[in-house]
Amino acid sequence: MNKQGFDLKTFVFVVVLTSIWIHISEVFRYFVLVMPRVKSYWNNSESIADMNWMIFGIWGIWDTVLTAMIVFTFWLYSQRFGNTNRSVISSALVSWVFFFVLFWVGAANMGYSDWSILLITLPLSFVELLIANFIASKLYKKYEYAKV
Repeated sequence: MNKQGFDLKTFVFVVVLTSIWIHISEVFRYFVLVMPRVKSYWNNSESIADMNWMIFGIWGIWDTVLTAMIVFTFWLYSQRFGNTNRSVISSALVSWVFFFVLFWVGAANMGYSDWSILLITLPLSFVELLIANFIASKLYKKYEYAKV
């Protein structure tokens, strides 16, 4: 990646396309793996782990902000170390620790979820972020070649 400075148009383009993957991955993981376990942990209490249009909309905003932070973290790594597999893995790892490890360990530590859910959410979310960083890497490379 050329160190030409931050280009907002490219960033937004990469965020929008990468967010498709993040939205699909988050929805799948939540509905198939997380929601049933959280509901069970809370003895199927009403309003726990519910999903309605308002919550789903807020979740969509959250996923988009998450994607923007992932892409920005990748961009920072690629500016320093180049658009390489090292940058993909390193930025995925940093993003994963800040966004998922902190959240799920905090939730389990406060008693909001079972510790065993971390065995599902943490590995899958790491794979999600590896793929997201790989997508961002390829999109930035493609956009650079198109600009030349």
